[in-house]
Amino acid sequence: MGRFTDRTVVVTGAAQGIGAAYAAALAGEGANVVVADRNIDAGKAVADEINAAADTTANGGSAIFAEVDVADPDSAAALAETTAQRFGRIDHLVNNAAIYGDMKLDLLITVPWDYYKKFMSVNMDGALNVTRAVYPHMKKSGGSIVNQSSTAAWVYSGFYGLAKAGVNSLTQQLAVELGGNNIRVNAIAPGPIDTDATKTVTPGSIVEDMVKRLPLKRMGTPADLVGACLYLLSDEASWVTGQIFNIDGGQIIRS
Repeated sequence: MGRFTDRTVVVTGAAQGIGAAYAAALAGEGANVVVADRNIDAGKAVADEINAAADTTANGGSAIFAEVDVADPDSAAALAETTAQRFGRIDHLVNNAAIYGDMKLDLLITVPWDYYKKFMSVNMDGALNVTRAVYPHMKKSGGSIVNQSSTAAWVYSGFYGLAKAGVNSLTQQLAVELGGNNIRVNAIAPGPIDTDATKTVTPGSIVEDMVKRLPLKRMGTPADLVGACLYLLSDEASWVTGQIFNIDGGQIIRS
């Protein structure tokens, strides 16, 4: 039996990279996983891979794909309803969706306003939209939520860092508001992670400089984040809420 056998988990932004790694790991622990993303083809491929793996193991969970635009409250509500109808329950949520790989590089004082608003509607408001849609389905038995932050919240990173600082505060505020329903809310703040999205958005020279400054001198991988995600969602963390876990090779050391 896995830690998440017979439980249902929604993972947004799960069509690739870190989200796909979370979804596969949760299914490997027995969860029924909803691969939620705007990328239909890639999302269906991830769900198919999870189901194929489940066919070869005794304890693997199943997966379905659900299209969602986390910036749209109606789309988030439809995601929650689809999940509840298909699996009869929602136990856990991972708010991972974000604009990142194709992010514009600009300053807060010059970024076009329309782009900034769209960016924030996904990277910060998206986590709130999906939480608002999902939490009523968790209220009867409680549940847990993991938001995807970033160490960008602790260092200058323009509007991306601002969005992730907002995710951190959102995590703490929701932990207070939902604690009475036995719903825990935590966040993971990755350091530099070796994904296609990071390679696309961050120049190689900047990545090399970041790695040189890390106590553990290598890029992280999606696999480095999986353990923290599983722990925070699981019953092992039943008295952990409102926390931001830096998984960053020592990039951010805070007292």
